[in-house]
Amino acid sequence: MNIRSLSPLALAVALALAGCSPAADNQQATTPARPAIDLSALKTPVSVLKASDLDPSVPACQDLNTHVNGKWLAANPVPADRSTWGSFELLAERSLEIQRALVEHAAATGEGGIERMIGDLWATGMDEAAINAAGIAPIQPMLDAIAALSTPEQVAAHIRDGFAQGQGFLFGFGPESDFRNPTMTIAYASQGGLGLPDRGYYLEDRADYIKAREAYLAHIARVLELSGIEADAAAAQAQQVMAFETRLARVSKSSEELSRDVSLYYNPVSLADADALTPNFPWSAFFQAQGIAAPAMFSLATPDFHKEVSAMLADTPVEVWQAYLRFHTVDNAAPFLSDAFAEENFNFYGKTLRGQQQMQPRWKRVLNAINAQAGEALGQLYVEVAFPPESKAKMEKLVDNLSQALKARLENLEWMGEETRAKALEKWAGFTPKIGYPDTWRDWSGLETSRAAYVTNLMAANAFNWKYQLAKIGQPVDPSEWQMSPQTVNAYYHPLRNEIVFPAAILQPPFFDPEADDALNYGGIGAVIGHEMIHGYDDQGSRFDAKGNFANWWTDKDRQGFEERTARLIEQFDGYESIDGIHVNGRLTLGENIADLGGLSVAYDAMRRAQGERFNDPMVEGFTQDQRFFMNWATVWRRNFKDEELKVRLTTDPHAPAPFRAIGAPSNMPAFAAAFGCESGDPMVREGDARVVIW
Repeated sequence: MNIRSLSPLALAVALALAGCSPAADNQQATTPARPAIDLSALKTPVSVLKASDLDPSVPACQDLNTHVNGKWLAANPVPADRSTWGSFELLAERSLEIQRALVEHAAATGEGGIERMIGDLWATGMDEAAINAAGIAPIQPMLDAIAALSTPEQVAAHIRDGFAQGQGFLFGFGPESDFRNPTMTIAYASQGGLGLPDRGYYLEDRADYIKAREAYLAHIARVLELSGIEADAAAAQAQQVMAFETRLARVSKSSEELSRDVSLYYNPVSLADADALTPNFPWSAFFQAQGIAAPAMFSLATPDFHKEVSAMLADTPVEVWQAYLRFHTVDNAAPFLSDAFAEENFNFYGKTLRGQQQMQPRWKRVLNAINAQAGEALGQLYVEVAFPPESKAKMEKLVDNLSQALKARLENLEWMGEETRAKALEKWAGFTPKIGYPDTWRDWSGLETSRAAYVTNLMAANAFNWKYQLAKIGQPVDPSEWQMSPQTVNAYYHPLRNEIVFPAAILQPPFFDPEADDALNYGGIGAVIGHEMIHGYDDQGSRFDAKGNFANWWTDKDRQGFEERTARLIEQFDGYESIDGIHVNGRLTLGENIADLGGLSVAYDAMRRAQGERFNDPMVEGFTQDQRFFMNWATVWRRNFKDEELKVRLTTDPHAPAPFRAIGAPSNMPAFAAAFGCESGDPMVREGDARVVIW
């Protein structure tokens, strides 16, 4: 079983800051009473700017992050069941507390519709005794099917059939807007099939990569043993699986390549051309197995990867394919099986790979699974108790003010010519903001759940969601759809839809507080809003026009000027050393760094705009509004990491580690230097050619 995002492309281009009772009665005649939740009584505190947290021994002009966050970080190490801990995680914990009350209520009341579906998932997920008693039995039919394979054709058919049940893992597949016609949805196939985070883990001799390979090899063997393979055979098969994945890695693109060249996802081909490229894995048969009408075109991204898979079907023994398929089938299901499987999965992916010392308690793991499979349904309950209408109204005002500040910047850019500026303003005018939660909720009719078995429920939900996603292919894009649930502490920009989206859960301190002053709200959520808007103009978002078409709207001169400026930002972040001599990858993180710099600059302008010309700066705890603006920006990025987690992120995450986000953008802004009286030569003051100005 495989719980995953069904559209890998959506995550790649969103550029963001992962059988039961019928739910046919989704629209109920009456809404059941929600549990009373006192948000002020939640156990997890919010992360807020406090004067007592500041470290006067480290001036803001030397290191804003340490000045604002150093004392807090020293006093708040990463909890044993986490690999990172900071502002985002605190809000996520608060969100989980609310969600837990909602799902416990749903399970206890047995109401119909989405409450019953969520209650079934929760009740069976919390039944540890039943899960342990079942062992591997829930997925044994899948393993039996793998054991019965005897020819390459049967292997290909098994892969197709697995996808048809939502259990595909060899490659990514799902719906997304057509790059050239973003009002329509087409299918995208992308690379996949690797158990380690990036191709470099298989191919490079960096010390932590070598250690990860050795641990992964042992993990594969242990998983195969748990599935019933004798120890010697499991060890031999583990070697085969590692060699198999290493071969896939050689034809895979790196995280950096995929993050910084969105065009790699768009390779439109006909079915006939795709079949010719991969003769041992005909895509015509794949679409037929999924129940999708044969498309005139779909995107076969990273074609060398798929060509290699086809070759491997011909030249790799069926026994090796069986070992690979068996391992991943068990490994993907392991977190939801009995303790032996769940613990082995955690020991590698959580503890060894990311440094997390303890598995999260069952209730958090079950909530994570519910969010993966029925996140919007749970979100429908969440917003009723956790997102008051006045918050949405104030957010709408903030978004409008940020939008006007961005427009003013676009109108006054010295380095941009009028032809490109007109297109940039056209794109600005086309932004669609979404705040809090969807206007129209998804219908869950047809998903059947029960109180019988957890894995059965999850598999039913996974198959239901897969069919829901596949039904979009060949259809017009639904502009009302969200790609994050309301209870997610995050935000995103979608270039194919030119929309900025802010789920309800992020609209809390230190990001947003309806009672806070402008300095805190603009230094928090204002900068997040600006960040998402600027994603429309970062190195990848700027390749899409006002209507979401993948099209060049730049003059050659202006694009050259833009790339000269972004090159300086790459150089700035390349210069930050993170851990064990490993530097931030300025190219991998470029899009987020552009968005941080532009977003914080726009938010500062918007704050000044909101304050007006007659603003009389009130000192709060001895600090000006400008100082509090920048200090709250840093508060957003207070975050501790386990060393292992940090190393994985430095390879795979398009976001720079939090400490460098806290200092990177402000160090380029004269307003920061003026606010704190910084002088030339101070570490937080970038001058001359070193200072980066883009949007």
